[in-house]
Amino acid sequence: MRKTFLVIVLILAAVLIIFSLSELESILKTIERSDWRFIGLGLIIETVWLFNLATTFRALYRLVGLEEDSRHLMLVAAAANFINVVAPSAGIGGIAIFIEDAKHRNHASGRVTVVGALFVLFDYIAFLCVLALGWVVLIRRNNLNTGEITASIILLGLAVAFAVLLYLGYRSAAELSNALAWMARALNRILRPFLHREYLSVERAYTFADEIAEGLSAIRGKRKELLWPFLFALNNKVLLICVLALTFLAFQTPFTVGTLVGGFSIGYLFLIVSPTPSGLGFVEGALTLALNSLRVQLGTAGVITLIYRAITFW
Repeated sequence: MRKTFLVIVLILAAVLIIFSLSELESILKTIERSDWRFIGLGLIIETVWLFNLATTFRALYRLVGLEEDSRHLMLVAAAANFINVVAPSAGIGGIAIFIEDAKHRNHASGRVTVVGALFVLFDYIAFLCVLALGWVVLIRRNNLNTGEITASIILLGLAVAFAVLLYLGYRSAAELSNALAWMARALNRILRPFLHREYLSVERAYTFADEIAEGLSAIRGKRKELLWPFLFALNNKVLLICVLALTFLAFQTPFTVGTLVGGFSIGYLFLIVSPTPSGLGFVEGALTLALNSLRVQLGTAGVITLIYRAITFW
């Protein structure tokens, strides 16, 4: 109930910013000059993005020694993306869909778990590359604030944590087991006063670590093949930036590459680190204000944000 209330408040706040009376005239003018053919093209690019997502997973499946059909992975990726939309999980929640699918397809769950972990890691690293460019744009225009810096540090921390755990599993199952068991005990100590029970099973942490280590053993000696999933992950970000550019074109709003990269960086950053499903409320407000700070009229920025989110949200 509290989360639902928070989401409603955030949406109303975003709408209040976007559709303030002082900007109503600008909004109406923006809508009047719209060319919806670009919106249709944006939907096509979004479909290409979904196919590229499936291609990323197929490359990761091959990396761990599994073969799977791209069309099937596209459907599973769409379902996983839906889970990430309805539940705040920093992009991790969808992994459960792939693990469940693995059971039905007779794939080793440990290897598929590694696929999911590598996907999240590559997604974070690819976005950090884009975010670095976004920081350059925002610093040059003196628009970088504390909230964006804090969110960036959180994202960097998540990426480093994933990388360290995968590296430990790559080196030794025992090291990963000890690390996961320590994390489970620490989290249990923190939550015990509130839940009055063990939240995580330490024994399960050891079993899970063995499964991960078994999956990671399949990628030994394949360092060069790690490049392809990273490039596909980077291409995912490029396609989303193209959708944002088409949204600008749809409303005949001038833009620069810096505006696109800077705005996208802030919007996607809050998509990952916000506590609401798919960044609902946070992304709309943050992207609108980011575009406005990059010299896009507030009303126009609001319309562009809402259409962009309508295309990419699902």
